[in-house]
Amino acid sequence: MATCAVYTTPSLHSCFITSPAKTSLGFHQRQVIFFTSRRLTKRGGGSAPEVSCSAEAKTVVIGLAADSGCGKSTFMRRLTSVFGGAAEPPKGGNPDSNTLISDTTTVICLDDYHSLDRTGRKEKGVTALDPRANDFDLMYEQVKALKDGVAVDKPIYNHVTGLLDPPELIRPPKILVIEGLHPMFDPRVRELLDFSIYLDISNEVKFAWKIQRDMAERGHSLESIKASIEARKPDFDAYIDPQKQHADAVIEVLPTQLIPGDNEGKVLRVRLIMKEGLKHFSPVYLFDEGSTISWIPCGRKLTCSYPGIKFAYAPDTYYNNEVSVLEMDGQFDRLDELIYVESHLSDLSTKFYGEVTQQMLKHSDFPGSNNGTGLFQTIVGLKIRDLYEQIGAERAAAVAEAAKV
Repeated sequence: MATCAVYTTPSLHSCFITSPAKTSLGFHQRQVIFFTSRRLTKRGGGSAPEVSCSAEAKTVVIGLAADSGCGKSTFMRRLTSVFGGAAEPPKGGNPDSNTLISDTTTVICLDDYHSLDRTGRKEKGVTALDPRANDFDLMYEQVKALKDGVAVDKPIYNHVTGLLDPPELIRPPKILVIEGLHPMFDPRVRELLDFSIYLDISNEVKFAWKIQRDMAERGHSLESIKASIEARKPDFDAYIDPQKQHADAVIEVLPTQLIPGDNEGKVLRVRLIMKEGLKHFSPVYLFDEGSTISWIPCGRKLTCSYPGIKFAYAPDTYYNNEVSVLEMDGQFDRLDELIYVESHLSDLSTKFYGEVTQQMLKHSDFPGSNNGTGLFQTIVGLKIRDLYEQIGAERAAAVAEAAKV
């Protein structure tokens, strides 16, 4: 049974279905079916396959860019939770698949488009961040196919073995999230995105996190950690970091300003930078839209230990784009009191009062749940849900209008 878009004329209708036959690039071919209101006929004669044609929206594509170890996986879990249903690897497929599928979303890891395996990169002296180690042509063609409703056989990069495994079948979802190092690097792929996010972890915080993880948990020396960071830095600066100028929203994670000279990375200052003027996205604001606000919440309504919590909001420019910036410095002691903060934020795209707080409590064990990283990831997830619903409503209205002709 295929679900496909409908194109109509007064007497003749057509839709696309996906065929089991594949092209050389791993696409499942589409057949055009022409039909009247009474019967289905296949172009060229013969009986048509069973088809169910509906006016469902084309796949909405979201891009999430960040360096390794910067919270992409946690963000994906928060985002898919907003849409409901558990995101799981494809059933019956490769146990080392990087893909996560829920009722509404499919998350693809762009590491799967590495053109070189781990040995190949070592032989050629390139990192996974280097564009030469990635197949952007295939990435573009397959993301475009999925956006257009065509299933693809996507390659798999096995992070356990470092090898390129046989491909897996990916069917077009309602929402496709492409996450990894390069979702906004190639202009062709960037053009396919309906919304894009960049997780921007400052060098100081990234270093502190890596020390905490690799020294405490993996027994690495401080010198080896510094060497690892320095080895990646040139490629990160050249190929990954510049993508943030194209993002519709940036979550910037910085050292706190509440503790002078702090470099532990345990208390964070987080900024949500939101581009103005987008068709399906309106920035969240604190108290009064467009104003410059600095707010220290009442200690009797929001429990927080040293060094406290401070919020800020202001208009700004970011890479020559007009943006609104919402900032949180510090961390929560009690998530249930977050409702006090939520009540002072506007344009959250929630379905009911307290939904942000509910989502945060639901995932209180996720990293960042007591600071601005978890709060802003949750807010962006709700805004993406709203964007998806707006796009779907527009497309449904267009189909209904076309049906009147």
